[in-house]
Amino acid sequence: MAAVLVEHFEARLGGLVGAWSAREGAPEGAPQVGYFTGGRLGGGVQSYATIGLHATPLLSRTTGRHLHLELLGCNRPVPGDETGPFPGVLEYVAEQLLAGREAVLSGDVLRLSMALTPGGAMTALYAAMPVYYDDAFASVVLENGSDVAVVWLVPVTSAEADFVERRGWEAFEHELVRQDPDLLDLDRAGIGLG
Repeated sequence: MAAVLVEHFEARLGGLVGAWSAREGAPEGAPQVGYFTGGRLGGGVQSYATIGLHATPLLSRTTGRHLHLELLGCNRPVPGDETGPFPGVLEYVAEQLLAGREAVLSGDVLRLSMALTPGGAMTALYAAMPVYYDDAFASVVLENGSDVAVVWLVPVTSAEADFVERRGWEAFEHELVRQDPDLLDLDRAGIGLG
């Protein structure tokens, strides 16, 4: 594991208490998914992050540059599910990115084939800056000089995903600021998008 990356995560997300290794048959470069607890957000928030995705540069479709990324997912505990959906979700998204060799960029929407929780409304992920943390958390320079961006995957409803695709990320983030939903609650109602 990259020591600087883990330290960067632990400074905000809390201690690394465990990690899932890439599944058998995963694409080359598939990262581990770390589980962090006791972080700055408090309230029992569970945080998960890929550790090692940055080793495979991913192409930005807007600039043509290669980017080094790690993915972040955070949620309040899900009753009856000790770890919640993010270990599997981050593994799935990382594998999709590695297969396509294309980076997920802020403002992108990733549709899921099923809801994050049984019967839940969150059926997509919105790629964002990790704004619940300090600005310095958004990137970290590793021991080898790689500048790694941290991409927060925010669970959203189908209607919210449609709004982003129709009106753009700026309009969506304006509504998030205006309505201030709890983006860590996987059972939240979707915001009103009139």
